[in-house]
This record gives sequence, structure tokens and C-alpha cells, in this order.
Amino acid sequence: MPASHSVSSTRRPVRTATATATAAALLLLGGCAQKGDFGRPAPSAWNSLVASTGTVAAHYRNEPASYFPLTDDERTLRDRAWRFLMPAAENEAFTDALANLTRTRVLPPSWRNDDDASYHAALVAEPFRSPVSRYRRLSDDITADGRLIPLFVATATRVANADTLRLRSLPFVKSLDDESIRQAAMRVAENRCLVAWVRLETGVRAERYRYALQHLLVEVPSVEAVSVERSLAGLDGRRVMLDPLLPAEAEARCGLVAAPEAEAARPIVAKY
Repeated sequence: MPASHSVSSTRRPVRTATATATAAALLLLGGCAQKGDFGRPAPSAWNSLVASTGTVAAHYRNEPASYFPLTDDERTLRDRAWRFLMPAAENEAFTDALANLTRTRVLPPSWRNDDDASYHAALVAEPFRSPVSRYRRLSDDITADGRLIPLFVATATRVANADTLRLRSLPFVKSLDDESIRQAAMRVAENRCLVAWVRLETGVRAERYRYALQHLLVEVPSVEAVSVERSLAGLDGRRVMLDPLLPAEAEARCGLVAAPEAEAARPIVAKY
């Protein structure tokens, strides 16, 4: 991923970092994300505003952020990423709002919650009459993740193919200026880092589910654990579908995890 990039002042929708910070504060005060169906955000002016602000904020942090309009598949990719970048179980409104601002890049990825116990804590905090309902909720959440992974992978593959065509086309479009070339490269990096983030978070979610199962077994033992274990095995089997999409080191190159000290900095977008 490029360490830094510049965008001409005539093309910046917001000219100062102060404006970005003010917008982020207003978004946070607005509350949680508006949820849609099938693990996607609801189509609304609110969610669009959050996403647009995230692009500006990411730009000021020198992260890949392009002001090019999204293709249909790029928009679908972001919708499909929604479930995996939001908490698996609802928490307090403030916590969920922070998660949504992180998902949309208003806040950097370092703001995300890496606590394995967070899902279990939210799961048992909800009122329930029978512990069996907690096992079934856990199994349902795991199964829903597993079912959505193939859809995400199919969309990510189409986006990757389009990005390859985009990069190969650059040398042949003689009328492109340097700014347009930079924006194209940033969009490719943006797409790839989103896929890397989802791949990382599916592993994190699996560990949280496993933690919840283990602790439920100690707190309220039940034969329902067998069904949950099967669901977990199914999720693990589908998570490997994400591996061929990007190199193994993509998460580190996108700044989502600490890079090995011996690894030299390399861009997430290959030369074209």
C-alpha cells in the first residue's frame, strides 16, 4: 500500500481535516447504523453520508481512498462486507456506533474491538428464559456467516477481475492525467484492503464464536453444543474460500495487523 499520496485541491470534496473531524462527531452523535436485510446495510441517505465521510477521513490518514464513483459490484462488495465488519451480537448503542464508524473508515481500523469475550458477553447479557436459546442463537449466527461467505467471494472475484482490467487499460488511455491514474490505483488498493479486512474479521469472528461455545459449556452445559460445533466446522470450511483472493501478507500490507519486522514495505497495488 502506498505510504502516502496526494490529491489536487480542486478535486477534494473537503479541504481541511477539521471538517472531517466535525462530520465524524456529528455522525457519532447520530447513533447506530441503519441495518438492512441479508447481512447488508439499509439503503439510506444516512448510510451514504457515513460512507462518504469515511472516504474523506481515510484520505487524510493516507490510506487508500478514491473519489471515483463505485461500480455496481464495488457497491455490492461493500454491502456484503457489512455483516463481517459489524459486531456479531448487538452491544450498547455507543459501541455499535463506533463499530459502524470504523467499518466505514471514519475511524481507523485500530478502533475495532479485538476482545474475544465481547460476543459471549453480549450473548448472555440479553434476557433469555432457557440457556438452550443461547446455543441456538450462537448456531444461527455462525450459520449465517457461513452462508454469506460464498456470496462475498463471488463478488470479490468479479471486482478483482474488473480491477485487473482497469490497471491494464491505464497505459492505453493517453488522455489520462496523473490524478486520474492515482485515483484508479487508490480504488484498486481500497478494494483489495476491504477484502483483506473481511478475511481477517471472519477469523476473528470464528474465534469469538468458539470462545462463546466454550464458556457456555462451562456455565450452562447442554447437548445443543454438538450442533454449534458442527456449525463452527462448517464456517471454518468456508472461510478458506477467502484465502485465494489475496496474498497471505495482504492484511499486514493494508495496515490491519502488525507487519513482520523483516518484511520490507511493499505496495498493495502492483505496478502497471
